[in-house]
Amino acid sequence: MSEVFEGYERQYCELSANLSRKCNSAAALSDHEQKQLKFLEIKAGIDDADVLIRKMDLDARSLQPSVKAVLLAKLREYKSDLNQLKREFKRVASPNANQASREELLESGNADVHSASAEHRERMAMSVERLNESSDRIMESRRTILETEELGISILQDLHQQRETLLHSHNKLHEVDDAIDKSKKVLTAMSRRMTKHKWIIGSTIGALIFVVLLILYFKLFHS
Repeated sequence: MSEVFEGYERQYCELSANLSRKCNSAAALSDHEQKQLKFLEIKAGIDDADVLIRKMDLDARSLQPSVKAVLLAKLREYKSDLNQLKREFKRVASPNANQASREELLESGNADVHSASAEHRERMAMSVERLNESSDRIMESRRTILETEELGISILQDLHQQRETLLHSHNKLHEVDDAIDKSKKVLTAMSRRMTKHKWIIGSTIGALIFVVLLILYFKLFHS
């Protein structure tokens, strides 16, 4: 929920209740000058209420759609309340109201207006309470979504770390395989050289034996 909106909301509720009391008290005034001063106060208060309504509207429309819908529903209640206040002020400040109407307002009409106004505010308070409950449920859902999102991110991070570990192990295995291949090549080369050396040694021994036999032959047949 927007803290800015809540601040304007508190100001409006206080101002609305104050204006309602002023309308009721203005209707009971008999002094023309005092009544006119009271009317000026009420008119200035209604203008301030209009400004607060516009500020709440601007702030609500700048928020995310889920929050904006809740705040705009609240705002409709406040606009309806302000229109009711304007009608009360227009009726009280009407220059065509005669003395009989004023007396009737003082004796019975004032109570009716106050009762209707209180009834309207009670309905508005109930509507605001329901909207607050809906807002709380929406905020709770958002918190649940955020917690689920954080859990998902944590799981993804764990999976990423496990993947990195597996890739590292895979690279190590490749390094071991490369070392084994190199060892095999070295052993194969050594085996080939040993085989070659065996043939050379065997050939040398055979040649030596042939020379010895040849020398012995010559000695036997020429002695």
